[in-house]
Amino acid sequence: MHPADRKLHIGPPALVYKRWIHVAGQDRVLRPPAGIRSSSMEDGGADLHLELTAARGRGDLVRALHESIRSGRLAAGTRLPSSRSLARDLGIARNTVADAYGQLVAEGWLTARQGSGTVVASRAAVPPSPVVSLPEARSFRYDLTPGSPDVATFPRTEWLAAARKALTAAPNEAFGLGDPRGRIELRRVLADYLARARGVRADPERILICSGYVQALSLLSEAIKALGGTTIAVEEFGYGLHRDVIRARGLDVAAVPVDELGAQTAGLTGQGVLLTPAHQMPTGVPLAPERRTAAVEWARESGAVLLEDDYDGEFRYDRQAVGALQALDPERVVYTGTASKSLAPGLRLAWMVLPQRLIEPVVAAKRTADFQTATLEQLVLAEFIASGHYDRHVRRSRLHYRRRRDRLVELLAVRAPTVEVAGISAGLHVLLDVPGDAEDMVTRAARQGLGLATLTTYHFNPTPATRQAVIVGYGTPPDHAYPGALDLLCQVLGV
Repeated sequence: MHPADRKLHIGPPALVYKRWIHVAGQDRVLRPPAGIRSSSMEDGGADLHLELTAARGRGDLVRALHESIRSGRLAAGTRLPSSRSLARDLGIARNTVADAYGQLVAEGWLTARQGSGTVVASRAAVPPSPVVSLPEARSFRYDLTPGSPDVATFPRTEWLAAARKALTAAPNEAFGLGDPRGRIELRRVLADYLARARGVRADPERILICSGYVQALSLLSEAIKALGGTTIAVEEFGYGLHRDVIRARGLDVAAVPVDELGAQTAGLTGQGVLLTPAHQMPTGVPLAPERRTAAVEWARESGAVLLEDDYDGEFRYDRQAVGALQALDPERVVYTGTASKSLAPGLRLAWMVLPQRLIEPVVAAKRTADFQTATLEQLVLAEFIASGHYDRHVRRSRLHYRRRRDRLVELLAVRAPTVEVAGISAGLHVLLDVPGDAEDMVTRAARQGLGLATLTTYHFNPTPATRQAVIVGYGTPPDHAYPGALDLLCQVLGV
């Protein structure tokens, strides 16, 4: 046999590696090279593939065997080679193998049977967890699902200018870990902007920057629980994800009925109530003035807190914008806002204005969640607002979305006059009361490449709807796709 010849033996569950050399008419086995170790199992034990370091000590062998068992490469009931055989193949002392076997027997990974040798314990193997395949987001040729702005209008040039200026001016310490509440530069400009544009009574010390609204709700839920809360009530129509977030923090979720005046404030319950008072999501109705007052009075009397989600408060078209509920009582209302609608959801930037008693528990929750929101995005947004870019972008966007809304309403008036349109005074979506079955209509639309959503989808208990309604998000499509989306919508409506 040529000295360079190798024999490779493939046997369950792994590879055995040997190198043979011809010396004075005899074949001899050389030890496998460090890093690839094996056993010949001539005593009836299973073939093994063990990766050891150059040290080849007991701990190294225990680790290698442990990993093979945990991963399932060594199945339950598998007989291992004798200590003598494995020691010979690995080129280590027999006592080293015996001690490693003994440790794994003591830990329950192996079982020593007289007359049967050493075998893998029946409950030792833990196969790898299966890979979870998450469903991909549905992609539509024309997307009129609610909840997103037209991201094609993102102000790239102005944002880039703000980024350059922010990076140039940023102190070195800005790129270390800082205050979990966020950069003071952003908290200061937000306090001024929110007071001016939304009537929020804001102090920079009470503002906390979050990595998106979902995190804001998660932190608030955790804080309410830390203060002894057990339940947060939500409007019966709203995002299911928000209910999931609250439950994930170990709290119960109660439903608040919604009618043409917004959330019904009689009979509120829980230690927190999540409201969308400026533009109820998704019905589109604002919370009536008397109910705004009643909700705050209830919070004062009960000691609860109102969670104001001002998700699209900048976009009101036909009348003066409704001021923030928080202004009625900053100690009983948490104001939350986000850049997801005004700029882009991918920025993952949101903010809270907190009552004094919630600052400490919310900051504690933020610290353990991710400690702080990404610094660079905060600094850029601070500069973007301070330079006036944000106000100008919001004004342009408001005009852009108002034109889209008007086009939608005018087209429906001509091509679908029997369809009632609601919730048109603000936001980025409208509600259509449709003839026939709304679920069937949305299904047919999807087959034709049009994304819509039913009102039922947003209900606390999504049972067959008593109100056959479809939600149309007119903010989502880019300009070039909007006419085609509206035409297909009218076709689906049967007109």
